[in-house]
Amino acid sequence: MGPAGCGKTTLARALALAMDWRYIEGDELHPAANVAKMRAGQPLDDADRGPWLESVAEALIARPERGAVAACSALKRRYRDTLRSIAGPLVFVHPVVPREALAQRVTGRTGHYMPPALLASQLADLEPLGSDEPGFNTIGTTSVLAQIGDIRARLQT
Repeated sequence: MGPAGCGKTTLARALALAMDWRYIEGDELHPAANVAKMRAGQPLDDADRGPWLESVAEALIARPERGAVAACSALKRRYRDTLRSIAGPLVFVHPVVPREALAQRVTGRTGHYMPPALLASQLADLEPLGSDEPGFNTIGTTSVLAQIGDIRARLQT
């Protein structure tokens, strides 16, 4: 979970590979209208995100015989609650990255439909994990290997 540029996709792909689990890219599950809205520089609202979150949750439970890792912003607690209500128990990992680094990462990437201008709206929506939510932060500025080691150690305890 987390805003654009925190490394969700890179980390989720690597974690899925390390755990031999399925990888789900939440960005690929957005309806065309959401993608068009973001390309136009308009932030998504709760109504836009509802069907998308349902799609992510359905993808998570599509093949229950195998674990899954999804890259999904899940910025607000209610979004995470929606995912849990459909997909069951989930552990959220938030790679925390300073705002300036997020801006550099988002500005430097190519081929993504979300413009850097939307980062501010994502940071405004971001609600950190609650102490009662299953999940944890990881240091998103460390290497992916270090983050995977941290995640695997925490998942085993």
